[in-house]
Amino acid sequence: MERMADEKAPRATANRSTTPVSESFTDWISNGWADRDAPLPSPLPAAPYAASRRSRISALHPGALLIIPAGPAKVRSNDTDYRYRAHSAFAHLTGWGTEAVPGSVLVMEPRSGSDAGDGAEADGGDAVDDGHTAVLYFREAAGRDSDEFYANPEIGEFWTGPRPSAAHVTAALGLEARGLAELSAVLERVGAATLVVRDADRELTDLVDGRRLLAAGGDAVDDVERDGDAELARDLSELRLVKDPYEVDELRAAIAATGQGFDDVVAARAAFVGHARGERMVEGTFDRRARVEGNQVGYDTIAASGPHACILHWTRNDGAVSPGDLVLIDAGVELDSLYTADITRTLPVDGVFTDVQRRVYEAVLEAADAAFAIVRPGIRFREVHAAAMRVIAERTAEWGLLPVTAEESLAPENQYHRRWMVHGTSHHLGLDVHDCAQARRELYLDGVLEPGMVFTIEPGLYFQPDDVRVPAEYRGIGVRIEDDVIVTDDGAENLSVGIPRTVADVEAWLAR
Repeated sequence: MERMADEKAPRATANRSTTPVSESFTDWISNGWADRDAPLPSPLPAAPYAASRRSRISALHPGALLIIPAGPAKVRSNDTDYRYRAHSAFAHLTGWGTEAVPGSVLVMEPRSGSDAGDGAEADGGDAVDDGHTAVLYFREAAGRDSDEFYANPEIGEFWTGPRPSAAHVTAALGLEARGLAELSAVLERVGAATLVVRDADRELTDLVDGRRLLAAGGDAVDDVERDGDAELARDLSELRLVKDPYEVDELRAAIAATGQGFDDVVAARAAFVGHARGERMVEGTFDRRARVEGNQVGYDTIAASGPHACILHWTRNDGAVSPGDLVLIDAGVELDSLYTADITRTLPVDGVFTDVQRRVYEAVLEAADAAFAIVRPGIRFREVHAAAMRVIAERTAEWGLLPVTAEESLAPENQYHRRWMVHGTSHHLGLDVHDCAQARRELYLDGVLEPGMVFTIEPGLYFQPDDVRVPAEYRGIGVRIEDDVIVTDDGAENLSVGIPRTVADVEAWLAR
């Protein structure tokens, strides 16, 4: 792991570096610093929950060496990176959110060691139900006797801030932490029974694949290892289907912060109405709240005014917010824990819905309420979508838009009403805005709802401006209403109900 353990050269800056390299400067900058004796932090609130999650994944993969990388920083342009965010599987199993050090790796090594590679015994670390030893490897703070701390703009603390010590990480996470250089010894034990989260760190995955090839005696490695990796990814996704109390609290907080962001947009409405790039002003207003209350937005904010609201993932946000239009805002705050909300509200720019806008809006609201009304433990996830679609079919039939009756349109071989709502009604929510995405269909779309599941309900109607199958008065109108809900012991709770959603409440909100 030379790339991780000994990365000294600044990336893409050697030809323009002016950092002094004389011995006198090196001696001068390496001395004269006060001792750092910061007290050890208290355990993070997520730490005991993360330990429980590791125990559950350990039980699913006995005897396997599990490698879960946080992933490296991702390049945005040349030597400029995107704001760092650890892989969700790593964050879930460690509890490390925005403080995570790029390039860190969680290793869960079988305590027997007999199936992991060369038979070497795992030592030390965090015992997980006697099945695995969990150790977090990360790049420790550089010593002042090296040039890294001041000369490396990619990882040096003068450039990116100080990194914690192993003791501080262990205290915060309740998890044994070691320097990244020690990961090399673990990789020597990679064998056929090693599994890796493949999409987290491509370079590390390639290295693991190479080690597994060597362990196979030079024979071509078939898809068995990759199938095992896919099973690990699946199990890590399914581990997040039911949220624990810590996760539920974080999601409530993310939703509350998102509500503040929507309030900010409503309060600033006069500034962006009529502006040539009013959508950008909506986006910027909400995103400022996301940075104040959390880490950032959980996904690119959709600020879609007028016909742009008919484009499901409109994120260019470069249009005007014009009087008489609706503006669809799909946004969510991601907290420092990396849990995110996902809320959509559609607002009349003038403060009051027109008759046609109200008709479409109330149909979507009726669909959302019908879907929410059936949510309870024991039903299938797909039933939530079906309940919303029945209302969409009924209303579009009532308006004379369908070539058949609503009942006929609902038949699988027809689905005419889906012309105006091609997306699904719900998706799970958590560390990812589309959480648990690698879970099996039988546990996701066909899965049975359980208390603690958190997902969206987000029906919509979108009448494209060039859709000649609808009367002209509907064209260019797009409406979506999205809430985040949790399944309770005897039903469901709408976690975002406090953000105005009825016609009367939305108009009163804008009037304030």
